[in-house]
Amino acid sequence: MKPRTLAITALSASAVFVASLIAVMFSVYLDTPRASPFNESFSLIDDQGKPVDQSIFKGHPSLVYFGYTHCPEACPTTLYEITGWFAALGEQGRPLKAYFFSIDPERDTQTVMHDYVTAFGDRITGVTGRPQEMKKVAKGWFIHAEKQPADDGHYHMSHTVDLLLVGADGRLKGLIPYGSDQDAALAKIRSLLLKHEKDA
Repeated sequence: MKPRTLAITALSASAVFVASLIAVMFSVYLDTPRASPFNESFSLIDDQGKPVDQSIFKGHPSLVYFGYTHCPEACPTTLYEITGWFAALGEQGRPLKAYFFSIDPERDTQTVMHDYVTAFGDRITGVTGRPQEMKKVAKGWFIHAEKQPADDGHYHMSHTVDLLLVGADGRLKGLIPYGSDQDAALAKIRSLLLKHEKDA
C-alpha cells in the first residue's frame, strides 16, 4: 500500500474512532443523573387549572415527559405506555406521579390538555401555561424543543422524546428512551424510583 493511501486510511480510521468516542460520551451524559435537583422557579397550571410550580418535582417519584397534543406518534405512544406501566405496577406504583409538560403551550390550552391526558386515564397530569414559563422548565431539564415548519403552513415540534425519571428529592435518576420495551421500562422504574421510595 502506498504511503499516501496508508495515511488516508489511518486518518479515516482516526476520524471514525473520534466520532464513536463522542457518541459514547454523549450517550453516557444523557444517562447520567444530574448532580443537583431541579430548582428553577416557574408558575404554570395543570390541566384542571390548579397552579403548578417547582415543588411539583419533590415529595414523590415521578415520570416526566415533555411533548405536545398535536404530536403524531411519540407523545401518544409514550402516554399510552405510561398507562400500561401503572397497570403493570399495581399497588407498587401508587407513589408514582406522571406529568405531561406541553412544549407547545400556544395550542395546548388547559382545556385541550385536559381532554388529551384524560383520554389515557386518570393518572397523568397535564401541565401548560405561558410560553416563557414552559421554556424555563424545559431548559432546566435540558429538554430540546423547537418549532419546525410543516408543508401545510402550520408547524410541528422537534423535541426530546426520552422520558425522565425524577426522584422524590427532585433529582433526575435516569431516562427511559423512546421505544423501550415494557420489561426494561418497568425494571428502571422499580430500581431507580420505587426501590429508593421503599428505602426512604
